[in-house]
Amino acid sequence: MNPTTYPAAVIEADERVPIIRITRDFTATPAQLMKAHLDPDLYARWVGPDDVTTRIDYWDARTGGSWRFVNVRGNEEYAFHGSFHDVGDDRVVQTFTWEGMPDGVALDTLTVEDLGEGRTRLHVQSLVDSFAARDGWLASGMEVGINDGYAKLDLLLTEGAIR
Repeated sequence: MNPTTYPAAVIEADERVPIIRITRDFTATPAQLMKAHLDPDLYARWVGPDDVTTRIDYWDARTGGSWRFVNVRGNEEYAFHGSFHDVGDDRVVQTFTWEGMPDGVALDTLTVEDLGEGRTRLHVQSLVDSFAARDGWLASGMEVGINDGYAKLDLLLTEGAIR
């Protein structure tokens, strides 16, 4: 992706609690953004850095459901899993664990805010168990995967792949 074509997500660390907040605007409806995050086939098409492909192992996007996916880069695999705690029309609460660090569980809350005129603001909040864990996530290069992924999501929206 050309990073100058798409806006970067705003990624902020809270000073008081070990939370990472991500905000990004899209030319999409709230329903389109929710579908992009809950439909496993769509999610696999856009999530993560440009140099990985995503394989969904299982995906039950409902309150009480669970999920697992694997990012593949060459001969390397990076697996992630979690549980959907609450799935609504404009909010998802779920856990997120990278299996390379199975003790590091994040509680993620995703919400969509209708800005009108076909624009929606995505808010993601990830709460981890310590400031050290939060700072480790921030230092991991996560912004590359977030921004590459959101640029791919922009393309899917522009192409009409998400209705």
